[in-house]
Amino acid sequence: MDGDTLHSIGDLARRTGLTVKAIRFYADCGIVPPTDRSPAGYRRYGTEAVARLELVRTLRGLGLDLPTIRRVVEQELPLAEVAAAQAEALAAQIRLLRRRHAVLTAVARRGSTPEEMDLMHRFATLTEDERRLLAGDFLDAVFGGLHADPRFAGIARSLTPELPENPTAEQVEAWIELAELCQDADFRAAVRRLAERYVRPAAEGYRPGPRRDLMAAVRDLAGPALAAGVGPASAEAGPVVAALLAECAATLGRPVGEEVRPHLLEQLETVQDPRWERYLRLLAVVNGWPAPESLAPVLDWTLQALRSPAAG
Repeated sequence: MDGDTLHSIGDLARRTGLTVKAIRFYADCGIVPPTDRSPAGYRRYGTEAVARLELVRTLRGLGLDLPTIRRVVEQELPLAEVAAAQAEALAAQIRLLRRRHAVLTAVARRGSTPEEMDLMHRFATLTEDERRLLAGDFLDAVFGGLHADPRFAGIARSLTPELPENPTAEQVEAWIELAELCQDADFRAAVRRLAERYVRPAAEGYRPGPRRDLMAAVRDLAGPALAAGVGPASAEAGPVVAALLAECAATLGRPVGEEVRPHLLEQLETVQDPRWERYLRLLAVVNGWPAPESLAPVLDWTLQALRSPAAG
């Protein structure tokens, strides 16, 4: 199509790959009007029609509506401005689709009831403020009244889920399960007991020393024994038990004695709740953190050793 040559609608269809019907539709909409008509009344198009039609085809493929396309073609709207607005709209749709995908995947995997599906959908579509309120309600139930202990501020922050603005489907699905867990009254009560045991020594008048994380101590002291194949009910486990009791006594500000053993058992039994490890794993997914190490094997070994007369 060179110079002032005018071409038929069939020529345009062959050059652009569009159908005659589509080109006629765009002409009727005023987006690609004919340059002229033949003596028989057939539409004729100039050189610029090919470029216009290719632009229209691209913009339609990107999801723009016809009124917007017409304004872009007529240079009434800057293409960059339209592209930015469309990209933001698509980003919002993608976020919504990820949430829908996560809900449907979870429903299919769990075999959920309609009521459960409705709850999951509600959790998935909460606003950022609503998610914060839900997480805050859980943390208040766990730590309410204990905030005077300055250590709990950092602990609460480390347990707060923060779903990113553009989450993956995996993060959305993890958030749904985490939100369900936060609503579990029994789980809330279990974590509350763990928090209360944490502050109990100070409440009872003991002066705790610098604390090492309980599970870090279990991992460092019992982990090597487990790896070496030491039986938890054997005499060889005795030094590990003694070291754990001594460390527990020191961090509680108590003398080493048999009264420390029930306290340590209580704490470890609470931590042993599989829902607690599940919470930490889901939290890591939602927040984009590395997956936490599973301490279930070493925790099981430690509890058996603490209960064993031979290792005592």
